Amino acid sequence: MATSNPSVFLLMINGQIEEANFPEHDDLYCKYCFVYGHDWAPTSGLEEGISQISSKGRGSVQSIVWNFPLDITFKSTNPFGWPQIVVCVYGADTFGNDVVRGYGAVHIPLTPGKHKRTIPMFVPESTSRLQKFTSWLMGRRPEFTDPKVVAQGEGREVTRVRSQGLVTLSFNIVTKDMKKLGYDTSSTEAQQPSGLVTEPTYTL
Repeated sequence: MATSNPSVFLLMINGQIEEANFPEHDDLYCKYCFVYGHDWAPTSGLEEGISQISSKGRGSVQSIVWNFPLDITFKSTNPFGWPQIVVCVYGADTFGNDVVRGYGAVHIPLTPGKHKRTIPMFVPESTSRLQKFTSWLMGRRPEFTDPKVVAQGEGREVTRVRSQGLVTLSFNIVTKDMKKLGYDTSSTEAQQPSGLVTEPTYTL
């Protein structure tokens, strides 16, 4: 009896958006979405979500804890366009308007197993002092119309941004049939200590 060769491989992602560190801000919530290539398609789970509003703990604890779950499965025929997760953090300004406090993105870890990633966040900046003052007065801070642009390099070099805050995510990754399709996911990534974002690599 002939064994059928798989035509696609699966990437199963389970994890959490654990916490954020924004020294200047409190009472924040986050949104997430996935960005992936044309050959990828979600088969189950949620592509986007929005968390509850969380506040900093008392005392010396300055982190904002969400522990917001992530659970999605993708199928694909090749690794090009490996999924990224885009995280956007929001909070109220002085006038009670919801404004963005940070954008960030990271590739989903390539190797199976448990991983932790800390994403440096940034916000777009007004190009002049007048625009800065006007946006503050009107409660309209600079924002991306489509947050998915954060995961794309195109046009990013002309955007003025400012670093602001960190968001920590944990992942539990399972892959299926990648080796059968000729892709080797073994790398030194599993031996690296968890820390700031490092981009994945793959061997064809």
